[in-house]
Amino acid sequence: MADNSCKLTVSLIIPVHNGGKSFHRCLDSLVASTVQPFELVVVADGDTDGSAELAEAYGARVFRFSAAGGPARARNHGAELARGDVLFFIDADVELHPTTIEQVMAAFQRDRQLAALIGSYDDRPGDPGFLSQYRNLLHHYVHQTSRREAFTFWGACGAIRRDVFQAVGGFDERYIRPCIEDIELGYRLRQAGYKIELQREIQVKHLKRWGVASMLRADVFYRAIPWATLILRAGKMDSDLNLQHSHRLSVVLAFVVFLGLVGAIGWPPFLVFAIAAFLGLIALNFSLYRFFQTKRGWLFSLCVIPWHWLFYFYSGVAFAIALGRYWLQPTSQRSNQVS
Repeated sequence: MADNSCKLTVSLIIPVHNGGKSFHRCLDSLVASTVQPFELVVVADGDTDGSAELAEAYGARVFRFSAAGGPARARNHGAELARGDVLFFIDADVELHPTTIEQVMAAFQRDRQLAALIGSYDDRPGDPGFLSQYRNLLHHYVHQTSRREAFTFWGACGAIRRDVFQAVGGFDERYIRPCIEDIELGYRLRQAGYKIELQREIQVKHLKRWGVASMLRADVFYRAIPWATLILRAGKMDSDLNLQHSHRLSVVLAFVVFLGLVGAIGWPPFLVFAIAAFLGLIALNFSLYRFFQTKRGWLFSLCVIPWHWLFYFYSGVAFAIALGRYWLQPTSQRSNQVS
């Protein structure tokens, strides 16, 4: 799969566990790329559906673990096998745009100080379901409206120079589920003084189908609680991505709406607080809801609002849980806590 037209070499690394049709579409999108990577490395993480054999049919260099150990371990092993100057990690349930690899190459060629970059989901999610459209469009919006100077990494579409990856020790393999192993890597990269950029023009299409249970489980147990723990360990909360000041205030207002409605059952004047918080949430998030309206219409945007406020509510609950767990631990253990 080598392409010698560019001096900089890029190894595309994909961890996969029973990738199914989405993985097939992922590999098809690679074939359609305007520039091919120097090599394709696939780590089959305990797959039982033939994902490893499919990758081999597409010319990938494949390593297979007999049992699943999580994407952090799989990506690290893929990086050990890779020979390219740049390690470009994507998930098995995304489609590359035709120019994605070309854009990654160009970014590192332009800026020799660039240690790592992350991209964005596009605004055309692969699954037509409401929750899938909502979640993936929300992710797109957050990345498209965040700062270019990033403080995290992103395993679904993230590239890093191989020597930098090795210098910081790769992903933390204590994260044995798809979790915040990429975010944690970004924290260490920045702490070491490396430059990370969010290049929102570099995009991939997310094919994942979200359901209520899978969304809540991922948001609370695989994202919010571990990320809150990481923030507490770092002692700093950056105002960017999902941590912007407006998002934090929205969490508070979501609780005021809930408590105001509950309190109004016993004392109707509490309803005034709920209404005020309601209007505040609309004002703070109006640009987002307008974005949804532009992309999918008013009805879709109106249906998004309760789900979005629920997201703020359980994110606040998750942070409180993480805070309680953190302070209940002995001081000597806090810096080593993973989740």
